[in-house]
Amino acid sequence: MNKNISKLLSPALAGVVKAPNEARAKADIKNCHYAGADMIDLHMSCLDNSDVEALRRIINSTRLPVLALNYNITHELKNAGFSEEERVASFLRAAEAGAAGVDIQGYTYDIKSKTEFCGEDKYSFTKDNPREIVTDEGIISKQCELIERFHDMGTEVLLSCHPAVVMNAEQVVDLAMFLRKRNPDIIKIVTLAKTEEDCDESIRAMTLLKRELDIPVAYHATGKAGIKSRIINPLLGGHIAFCIERYDEASDMNQIDLRTARAMVDNARKLY
Repeated sequence: MNKNISKLLSPALAGVVKAPNEARAKADIKNCHYAGADMIDLHMSCLDNSDVEALRRIINSTRLPVLALNYNITHELKNAGFSEEERVASFLRAAEAGAAGVDIQGYTYDIKSKTEFCGEDKYSFTKDNPREIVTDEGIISKQCELIERFHDMGTEVLLSCHPAVVMNAEQVVDLAMFLRKRNPDIIKIVTLAKTEEDCDESIRAMTLLKRELDIPVAYHATGKAGIKSRIINPLLGGHIAFCIERYDEASDMNQIDLRTARAMVDNARKLY
């Protein structure tokens, strides 16, 4: 099994796991494996214990590569209360425990930018108060150092950004190029689609990203109008599709069903 998430065949289907404890995490991972997942997207903040040994047991329970993340949300969808230092420490524990990759959010080391834009509005993508976008060179330098620390540990880095605003295709590409300078292995961007036209624009953005970026990119639009992009963009070259094996109270109901996605991707691959 390829443990490099960036080298998986696109689109890689990620089984999203938001388990409250180790036993449930292992069971959910096994279910994702048999439902056709190519990788696991493990939400550490949902776990009641995410020390190194617990994470190692969870990661070693599967042959699938594990992408570890901490969005500071509990299984009950409440704020987990981690400081930035504690959140970064959880990534380092995951790397030590053998995670193939970690998902570092664009607001890392600048918690204010998680919910509002706090930088200098001088880029095409800094309009409309986007979230999770940092332009402060000092913070960006710290993020670059953290990314290189993970690389030294043999762990890949997915750099994610959820601006929560509508962007046109050119803005999305500009944002991806801006994030690319931090030297991640994969970039993930999620914008907002309020209308069908917004979703269509997000699909156009994916075609441009595939052409312009030299590393894998996962991109879609969120919101009810954006669901189509979750289906089409992976087929256009988006590197990861985030899927649910079994929906529960912690699930993002906009994420697509894993078995349906597996059948869709496998059937599409027969055509090319």
